[in-house]
Amino acid sequence: MEKELYTITAFSENHIGLLNRITIIFTRRHLNIESLTVSSTEMKGIHRFTIVVEASLDLIERVTNQIEKLPEVLRAAWYVNDDIVYREIALYKIPINYAIDRNIEQVLREYNARLVDIQNDFVIIEKTGHVEDTEKLYDVLKPYKILQFVRSGRISISKHKKELATYLSELPINEYIKE
Repeated sequence: MEKELYTITAFSENHIGLLNRITIIFTRRHLNIESLTVSSTEMKGIHRFTIVVEASLDLIERVTNQIEKLPEVLRAAWYVNDDIVYREIALYKIPINYAIDRNIEQVLREYNARLVDIQNDFVIIEKTGHVEDTEKLYDVLKPYKILQFVRSGRISISKHKKELATYLSELPINEYIKE
């Protein structure tokens, strides 16, 4: 079966140990998590897990169903890239003398990046976009002597119009959180 990049989104209340139980599902199937982000949502007390995995369709369906069966998980779904809007953020720290000597402003404009901090010894640049975008800028900044580089995990929003409360309310009444 052909492998593809999938984004799994799972919604839950904030429970201790849930992240461990979710990652065990991937470990048992020898799946590597490419990216993992956990954050709060627009609904108080509900958290969103965004997990990026390269797998076959059959495997991603089984993994998503197993995640959704966890008692703490309210809803889980998988998406292909066309079904979501997604981004990552990257930060690059470079010595200030390289930034000044090589006219960093032109690079920032060309790659739609911005300076977020300027210190005596270094500057920090921020780039938001897809992995390919942040990697391109990394390659361009290599000659600037990158001191540090970090990229976040993927964050995403599905393209369907449903609000989270509507999405969660489609669950059977006994499985939905009582407000």
